[in-house]
Amino acid sequence: MRAVDIITKKRDGQELTSDEINFFIKGFTSGEIPDYQASAWAMAVLLNGMSVRETIDLTMAMAGSGQVLDLSGVVKIAVDKHSSGGVGDKTSLVVLPAAAACGLPVGKMSGRGLGFSGGTLDKMESIPGYRVDLSVDEFKQQLLEKGIVLSGHSLDLAPADGKLYALRDVTGTVQSEALIASSIMSKKIAAGAQAIVLDVKTGLGAFMETVEEARSLANLMISIGKLAGKKVVALLSDMNQPLGHAVGNALEVREAIETLHGDGPENFREHCIEICGNMLVLGEVAENLNRGRLLAERAIADYSAFEKFRTLVIAQGGDVSYVDDPDLLPKARMIEIIKSPRSGHLTRIHARIVGEASVLLGAGRAKKGDPIDHSVGLVIHHKVGDNIEADEPLFTIHANDEAKLALVRKLVIEAHAWSDEAVERLPLFYQ
Repeated sequence: MRAVDIITKKRDGQELTSDEINFFIKGFTSGEIPDYQASAWAMAVLLNGMSVRETIDLTMAMAGSGQVLDLSGVVKIAVDKHSSGGVGDKTSLVVLPAAAACGLPVGKMSGRGLGFSGGTLDKMESIPGYRVDLSVDEFKQQLLEKGIVLSGHSLDLAPADGKLYALRDVTGTVQSEALIASSIMSKKIAAGAQAIVLDVKTGLGAFMETVEEARSLANLMISIGKLAGKKVVALLSDMNQPLGHAVGNALEVREAIETLHGDGPENFREHCIEICGNMLVLGEVAENLNRGRLLAERAIADYSAFEKFRTLVIAQGGDVSYVDDPDLLPKARMIEIIKSPRSGHLTRIHARIVGEASVLLGAGRAKKGDPIDHSVGLVIHHKVGDNIEADEPLFTIHANDEAKLALVRKLVIEAHAWSDEAVERLPLFYQ
C-alpha cells in the first residue's frame, strides 16, 4: 500500500477499507507518513466524509495505536465526560470536582485549544506549577488516592489522535464529523472509560452549527461507544452564545472558581449541574437524574466540590494559593470596558466571532506550537434576550497588545445584534 493511493481514493469520494485505514494510521503514528500527507488525507475526509463503518474503523485504529488503559482495578466504574468544543466552555473545572465530591471517582484526559474552541489544559496551566503531563502510572495512582485527575493525554494513549489533533487545528480540517467523532471516542476508549457523558455543542460557536448536525454526531459517537461496549449518554447543548461570561484561560478559571463558590453565571452553573447529574447516574451513584442533580447542587452548596478542586490542583503540583485567591491569576496589561452603542433587546452574541477574537488576543493558537497568553480574553456581560440600555457595559477586553485590542473591539461589537422587540432566551439543551 501507498499513502498517496489512499489519499487519492478518499479525494475521489471512495470508501476506504479497514486495512487501508489501519495502514494509514499506523504509518502516520510511526512517522513513516509525513504531516503533509496526513493533512491532505484529513482534507479529503473533511470534503468527502466517511461512512459509519469507516469512522468506527478509524476510531478503533486510533485507540489501538498505543496503550489502552484498564481502570477496572482502580475504580468500580470509570465515567468520563467530553465536550465537542465551544466558546467559554470551562465545564470540566466544575463538573469533575462536583462529581468527585459526590463519591464518583473521575479521571479525565483533556486536550488543548482547537481552532476557536478553548482547551481545558490551557486553562488549567493558568495556575503556576499545574502538571498536565502525568504518566499512566501517576494517573492511576492519583485516581485511586484522590478520586480526581485532570491531565493531558498520555503519549502512550491514542498517539495517532494526538498527532492528528494538532494537525487538524492548523490545517482547516477541524469541522469533520468523522474526524471529530473518531478523535473523541478513540481517546475515551484508550483512556479506559466504561461510561461516557458527551456534551455535543450546536450553534454558531460549535463545530456542528445545526441541531441536526449535532444529533448526527451524537448518534455516531453513541454507535461507536456501543460497539466498544461502553455506556454512552449524549446531550445536545446550545453554543450560539458563549457559555458563561468569561472567554480566555485565566478568566475562565476565575469564573469556574466563582461557580464552585455558589456564584458564577446562572446558565453556566445550570449546565454543569445537568452534566454532573448525568455522570452520577451513569456512575451508579444516583438512581435517576433528579437525584443526580440534587447531589451536584449540594456538593457546590457545601463547598465540598471546591475542596475537591483544591485537592486536584495540589495533587498535580499547582500553586493552590491561586485557587484560594484568584486575584493572583495572570492579568492582562490593558483592561477596557466597551459600552453598548444602543438600547434594545440582544438578539445575537455570535459565539464563533467571540472565540476567534479571543484567539486573536493570544488566548488560542493560530498555528501549531504557538504559545498561549493565559491572561488575555473577553468577558461578555450579557445573554441573548437581555434588554440593555445604551452606554451600559457590553463586554470587557483583557489584552496585552493595543493593535489587537482595537481590532477585537470592532469584531466583538459586530458580534452583537439588537432588536426593539423582545426576543426569547436561548435554551441550554435541545435534547
